[in-house]
Amino acid sequence: MLVVATPCPLILAVPVALVAGLSRATHFGVLVKGAAPLEALAGIRTLILDKTGTLTDGQPRIVSTQSHGNLSGDDMLFLAAAMDQASKHPIAQVIVAVARDRGLVLPVPADVVETAGEGVAGTINGQAVLVGSPGFVAARTSGNVVNDVSRVSGDPGSVVVALGVDGLLAGHFVLADSLRSGTATLLAGLRKAGIQRIILATGDRRVVADAVSGTLGLDGVHADLTPDQKVSLVLSERSHGTVMMVGDGVNDAPALASADVGVAMGARGAAASVEAADVVLLVDRLDRLLSGIEVARGAHRIALQSVVAGLGLSVAGMVVAALGYITPVQGALLQEVIDIAVILNALRALRINPQVAGQTDLRQTADQGLRDGIAGTL
Repeated sequence: MLVVATPCPLILAVPVALVAGLSRATHFGVLVKGAAPLEALAGIRTLILDKTGTLTDGQPRIVSTQSHGNLSGDDMLFLAAAMDQASKHPIAQVIVAVARDRGLVLPVPADVVETAGEGVAGTINGQAVLVGSPGFVAARTSGNVVNDVSRVSGDPGSVVVALGVDGLLAGHFVLADSLRSGTATLLAGLRKAGIQRIILATGDRRVVADAVSGTLGLDGVHADLTPDQKVSLVLSERSHGTVMMVGDGVNDAPALASADVGVAMGARGAAASVEAADVVLLVDRLDRLLSGIEVARGAHRIALQSVVAGLGLSVAGMVVAALGYITPVQGALLQEVIDIAVILNALRALRINPQVAGQTDLRQTADQGLRDGIAGTL
């Protein structure tokens, strides 16, 4: 009876199922950093989403430029791009890319001070330059900052980037960034998967956040957030259950680290967010989030099945042994058979197939995502 009573089914079932789940999730371009995040992923109740690069495509383009002084559009772009070289924010990198595409030679900024998620300040050729959100620039300059995006662009996903030069508001850029295709369907699928609350947390202005999220039926929209305010939001939402935060920028890293499960958009996200996250989406597709959750829940369910079945068979074997129907050698062999059965059942996690619409050619897409994610991280 003592031989049959060894806890091997419990010791083997959970690790094998979870490791198999980790492997299966990676197959779909979802890199989970360990068994603990995988278990937490299976119990998510609240989802907090960043906007730029997460809920939206993260590929904004400059749709208009307005000067409030004597600077031309090219001069504004020159100063803004030169200063934004010091920032890793996706919006900053877009402005730098546009300037370089136009053949502008950008000097190296000096005396750079960046306020994460808000803007960057420094000196360009002796001029004091500020680039960032309208609020960031307005607090440090004199002039009128455009506060209503709808007056300068009809795109509800528009973002205003202000430019200040030598203490005066020099002008602003309007960038458009659209929602990822299939976002509404994805959020509906996440709710069916058991997520009770979905919240948008962004550093953009309220008018932009409301316009982007208006048709998504979110449970909450929080705008004008600084990185520390995102952390406070994550901590406050824990009262509703396990919290997952999804982001891609440097300013999202603290919130990702404070969430029960932090998820980074690794294909194009900042290295800081990838490092802080528990889960990395190696494919630049938000629908893989649902794939990861389904795999995590499947692996968790199989692990519990293996534990219950293994311990149940062990208890049954103990009863038979106690009644004297089997010898110690037969009991040892029976226990080995139970262990093998538990392992084989746990390995079923390698065959979990998420039921996400539109997932075709999964292996090719995941492999490409792995290559893109590794290259982006490096």
